[in-house]
Amino acid sequence: MTTRSSDTAEDFDVVVVGSGFGASVIAYRLAEAGERVCVLERGRPYPPGSFPRDPRGLAENLWDPGSGMYGLFDIWAFKGIESVVSSGLGGGSLIYANVFIRKDEHWFVDEALPGGGYERWPIDRALLDPHYDAVEKMLDLQRYPFDVAPYNQTPKTIAMRDAAETLGLDWMLPELAVSFRSPGDAPIPGVPLHEDHPNLHNLPRETCRLCGECDAGCNYGSKNTLDYTYLSRAKDHGAEIRTLSEVRSLEPLDGPGGGLSGYRVTYVTHHPDQDRMSVPTSQLPTTTLKARRVVLGAGTFGSTYMLLRNRAALPKLSPALGTRFCGNGDVLSAIVDAHTRVGGQSLPRHLDPSIGPVITSAIRMPDGHDGTGATGRGFYVEDGGVPAFLDWVAESAGAISLAGRAASFLGKRLVAHLSGHPRNHISADVSKLLGGGQVSSTMLPTLAMGRDIPDGVMRLREGGLDLDWTTRTSEAYFDRVENTINGIASALGGKLLNTPMWLFKRVITVHGLGGCPMGANDQEGVIGVDGQVFHYPGLYVVDGAAMPGPVGPNPSFTIAAFADHVADGILSATEVAS
Repeated sequence: MTTRSSDTAEDFDVVVVGSGFGASVIAYRLAEAGERVCVLERGRPYPPGSFPRDPRGLAENLWDPGSGMYGLFDIWAFKGIESVVSSGLGGGSLIYANVFIRKDEHWFVDEALPGGGYERWPIDRALLDPHYDAVEKMLDLQRYPFDVAPYNQTPKTIAMRDAAETLGLDWMLPELAVSFRSPGDAPIPGVPLHEDHPNLHNLPRETCRLCGECDAGCNYGSKNTLDYTYLSRAKDHGAEIRTLSEVRSLEPLDGPGGGLSGYRVTYVTHHPDQDRMSVPTSQLPTTTLKARRVVLGAGTFGSTYMLLRNRAALPKLSPALGTRFCGNGDVLSAIVDAHTRVGGQSLPRHLDPSIGPVITSAIRMPDGHDGTGATGRGFYVEDGGVPAFLDWVAESAGAISLAGRAASFLGKRLVAHLSGHPRNHISADVSKLLGGGQVSSTMLPTLAMGRDIPDGVMRLREGGLDLDWTTRTSEAYFDRVENTINGIASALGGKLLNTPMWLFKRVITVHGLGGCPMGANDQEGVIGVDGQVFHYPGLYVVDGAAMPGPVGPNPSFTIAAFADHVADGILSATEVAS
C-alpha cells in the first residue's frame, strides 16, 4: 500500500474508523446502500495461515508501533485492570471466542449504582431483536453440534453439562460464529467450506478442526470473522479498505450558516516492511480525508481516546465522555486437578480443554431483575479452551514434578547400563517421564462475565489514556462469581485456580465497555440512541464504548446489533434528505 502525504483531502460519504463489530456492520450497510465508504484499520489483514504459532512469531505478535511491532494483540494496563484488544482487519473477531448471546431482556436496567451514579439503558431488547436477527443471518451462527459424533464426545462440554445438572443450574449451547458445516451439509471437522461469495482474502476455508486455537487466530478460516463476512460484503459493494492506517486527528468542517458540513480525518500509515524498527508516529507521512459522516468503531479504548485527544476541536462534547467504563464482569480462572469416583476409587477426570472451539457451552446465573426470586447481579460462566501447543506449557509448569520424573528415568537408565543389563523395551518408563499429561488434561479454563458496576472513568494523562477503575464497588458480584465457579470445580472433583493478579484484586478483561455511553441527553451520555454524538451531527460511535453499562453475556452480538440499528437511522435520514 502506498503512503501519501498531501494537503488535498480525498472525499468520501463516510469514513469508518476501525473494523470491529460496530465498524464492519456500518461499513457493509452503508456501502450496500450506495454510499462511498472508506474503512481505516490500524492493523494488518490476517488471511488463513497467517497467525503465528512458533515462539518467535508469538513473541512478536503484539501491537506497539513505537517499538516496531505491528502484531495482533494490544495489551493495556490500568489501575485495577488489564485488557487485551485486537489490532487487525476484523477487529476483536480475530481473537474472540465466537460466542453470540443476546443481552437478557431484563438486564436493560435503569438503576442507581452502589458507589453513586447510575446505569441507565435508553434502548431495550425489543428495539434490538430485529437487528440481532440480521446479524445472526449474516454471520451464519451455529450451535456446537453436540448431538452428533464426534462432537458429542467433547470432554469439557460434557463436564459443564454434568456440573450444571449436579448444581441445578441452567446450561446452554450458545450460538457461535464458527462454521462446523457448509450450508445444507452435515457437520464434519476439517473439510473444505463452501462459500456463496469469495472472501476478501480470496483464499479457501475449512470447517472447524476442534483445535482450540480460536483466541490465537484461526489459521483454517473456520471462524466466521468480520473479514470473511461483513467486510467482504462491504468490499463487494465498493467500500475502500485501508489497513495499517491509524487515525490521529478528527475535526469538524464549517458549513454554510455556521453549521457543519462534515469532518476532516487525518491518519498515518504504518510500514510492515519496517518491522522491529522504531519510527515515531509524529514522523510518519499523513493522509487527510473529508467525509460527510465519520463513524468511530475503534473499540472502547480507541474511540474514547480518539475523542479525548481531539476534544479541543470538538469542544461541545458531553461531560460524560470517558465515564461508565466496566469490564463486563470478566473473570478468567481455571478448574484444575479434576477427578471422578469409579468403584470407590478416585481417578483423574480428563477435561481436555484443547478439544473443540475455545467455548462450547455456558451456565447462566440469574439476576435480581429477572423476577425469579434470585438476588444479586447475573452472569454467565463459559467453558474455556487452550491450543494443544499450550498443554506443554501447563505440563512444564510443574517443574519440580518434571525434574523428579527426569531424575528417576535417568537413574534407571544409568543403573541398567552400568549393570550390563539394559532393558530393550522402556515404553512404560518413557510414559512416566512424560507424566501422562495429567496436569493439562484435568484442567479447564473458565471465563465468567456479567453485570459488574460501570463506574470507571477514562481520562488523558501525559498524552496517554488513563483509567480509574476498581473491583471494590463490584465486590459482591465478584464474590458470587467466585462461589459459583468453586461449586462447578467441586462438582468436577477439582479445585478453583485464580490468576495470580486476583491476589491484588486485579482482573483481566477482553470486554472493556463504556467511555462514550449512550444516553437520553448530553448530560447522561456522549451519544444518543441513534449513535450520533450530541452537538455533532454526522459523527457516530458504534463500538463497545457506546454501551452505558455491562452487556452481561459476550458483548459482540449486542454491539453489532446496535450498529445495525444505527445504520437504519443513517439510511432513513439519507432518504429524507434526498
